[in-house]
Amino acid sequence: MKKVIVIGSGAGGAMAAHSLARHFEVTVLEEGHAFRPLALPLDKLSMFRKTGLYFDERMIQLLLPAMRIDKQKEMIMVYGRGVGGTTTLATGNAVRADEGLRRIGIQLDEEFEELYRELPITTDHQRYWSATTRKTFEVMQQMGLDPQPMAKFLRPGQCRLCGHCSIGCPTRAKWDTRELLEGIAVRTGCRVTRIDIADGLAKKVHIEKGLQHETLEADIIIVAAGGYGTPDVLRASGIPCQPTLFVDPVLCVAATMAGARQNRQLLMPFVSRREKYILSPYMDWLSFFFNSSWRKPMDGMVSLMIKLADVEQGDVHGGKMQKVLTPLDHQRLKQGVEECREVLVRMGAREEEVFLGTLNAGHPGGMLPLTAAEATSLHSSSLPDNLYVCDASILPQSLGLPPMLTIMALARRIAKNITAAYS
Repeated sequence: MKKVIVIGSGAGGAMAAHSLARHFEVTVLEEGHAFRPLALPLDKLSMFRKTGLYFDERMIQLLLPAMRIDKQKEMIMVYGRGVGGTTTLATGNAVRADEGLRRIGIQLDEEFEELYRELPITTDHQRYWSATTRKTFEVMQQMGLDPQPMAKFLRPGQCRLCGHCSIGCPTRAKWDTRELLEGIAVRTGCRVTRIDIADGLAKKVHIEKGLQHETLEADIIIVAAGGYGTPDVLRASGIPCQPTLFVDPVLCVAATMAGARQNRQLLMPFVSRREKYILSPYMDWLSFFFNSSWRKPMDGMVSLMIKLADVEQGDVHGGKMQKVLTPLDHQRLKQGVEECREVLVRMGAREEEVFLGTLNAGHPGGMLPLTAAEATSLHSSSLPDNLYVCDASILPQSLGLPPMLTIMALARRIAKNITAAYS
């Protein structure tokens, strides 16, 4: 049986491993460790905000080691490192976001249909919406923003409405890719440094595990270390990437509103799609703890997210983001801010009490974008035949939408191609 090594256990890596495990001997390498949600109650942690104890967003890593922070001058990059990757910290949105792929001839209808059948994807959570969520939805309808319930990777009956979606669901009501890895060999604490390539084929994977160095051989290697980790692995292996990083920046607009209790609601319950960005209710915990403007009562705020499809311009080197938003990005963010401001005012907020959150991002990708010539193979011409990339790095454009479902559909198709070629 041929051996497959998958580097990374997030949306792409876990789906590829799961899909290949019937036909190959699969080993997943994960740099992080087993995921554990934030255990301490948020209301207890919030009591210390006024002391100035929370002064740097990177401190969240002390409480939630799977959440990694790269702090830049303009924005903060947030990503997951642990079994399940960023899917454990995502809000479980199951959105089809393949417009850019279809534009270059990649059709994934079959794969999306398979995922809809196999995974717990639902919009049956509206019955759990709070009065604040319903009011926000109605106001956005009145404004012509066409809000639609968000499809979720969710088992609604298990949801406790704790508001912890983005810091680890304590009941596993929110599905994540850890469930795809059951029965598959997963080695944690393994940092991949490079891949040896010879005679046009990927031969060996070099890993560091603590102070130990190890070399693993495989017939097929899949790099799915995320849009933040994959470029470094590829470049260290002699494979060039492009400075076309996108990150889907997020900016939240909030206002005080007594008794809103958004901290006890499902995050991103519905979405309004705009030109190059989306709007959705979202309690931004990073801003809540580390942005001084957000030092309000936990249950007395309403927050709306703007998620932007940014211009594909930026880079990653040594695990550090090099990204500056363009004037066009700022123009679109400003438009989103004004729309959110109007929503909040119509809901009863005072205009002078509307405030902004911390600009952050969590969907890096695009540095090895697929082209129309690769629409069938889903395999970049710069890669050896037996080396595949299976994460947001291969997306041809920024999404401004949650990418999890689309990455898994791509991974499923890539796994089919591998199976056809090697089994």
